[in-house]
Amino acid sequence: MSALLNHTWFIALLGMILIGAVLTAVHHAEVVAHKTGEPYGMLILSISVTIIEVSLIISMMLTGHEGSQFIARDAVFATVMIVINGVIGLCIFVGGLKHYEMAFRNEGALSSLVVLTALATFILVMPVVTVSTPGPDFTNSQLAFAGIASFALYGAFLFFQTVSHRDYYLPVSAEHKADETVHADKPSNLKTTVSLILLLISLITVVGLAELLSPAIEAAVNNAGAPKTVVGIAIALLVLLPESFAAVRAANANRLQSSLNLTLGSALASIGLTIPTVAAIAIFFDLPLSLGISDLNMVLMYLSFFIGALTLAIGKTTLLQGVLHLIIFLEYLFLSLVP
Repeated sequence: MSALLNHTWFIALLGMILIGAVLTAVHHAEVVAHKTGEPYGMLILSISVTIIEVSLIISMMLTGHEGSQFIARDAVFATVMIVINGVIGLCIFVGGLKHYEMAFRNEGALSSLVVLTALATFILVMPVVTVSTPGPDFTNSQLAFAGIASFALYGAFLFFQTVSHRDYYLPVSAEHKADETVHADKPSNLKTTVSLILLLISLITVVGLAELLSPAIEAAVNNAGAPKTVVGIAIALLVLLPESFAAVRAANANRLQSSLNLTLGSALASIGLTIPTVAAIAIFFDLPLSLGISDLNMVLMYLSFFIGALTLAIGKTTLLQGVLHLIIFLEYLFLSLVP
């Protein structure tokens, strides 16, 4: 298999299979979402992808290769930046081109962003400012507490989103009028079950192909002389493909609420589920784990949160906000190559 990865035609074939798996995952996620309703449908997709992403990170950590202690950090930080700036920016841009202005429930979107800011600070910033260990690392007790706190906060968010304040995450009336699926018959229980199984299979295929393609990506990064963090960005982009495609498709149909539920939920699950699991594995197997980000990345992250809060504050978006987020995303990509 490794010999085949040296051939361009084989890499191109894997790329086409990957795109097919992404499209399949999005289709079956929409079937499940139509059966369960918002926000449960998009929640299923985001949590499914995150669980499989956790498996990918842990498998790479257990190999013990050089730089494996940074895999979780790079993947989580890349996910946050890709979601806040890349995917949300593209959703607002695509929707703004077609619909001029889109509305959503700012109560739910801002609540999600507030929780995400706290989680990112707990995991990616606190290791830099703690003094019990040298460098951007936690002690085992600090790591355990951070993992438990992250999981508890994510659990509180899920209760808020799906039980106590579920209406904050439901589409606004304008989206219901624009959404052709609202009045369509819901799929049967059998069809929903089959779609759920095929969704999981498609997601496993996406992540498996991402892992298979990662050596080729790493080789290309090394040949280009780019920093190692670029590998984490590339893998995160591959893993987030199904969610990104579904979010942009929803925005194009004037369903920005669904896009925000999916994208922000993905970023929250990436920290709230990934870090507690990775922390437990690292402590149990005594694996090195470094989570603190650089000062440069810290500035970019808080700039993203600040601009994101302004974008989500009024419950409406225009093309300009999409352009702004995309430019910040491009800045992040450029500074990852030229730090």
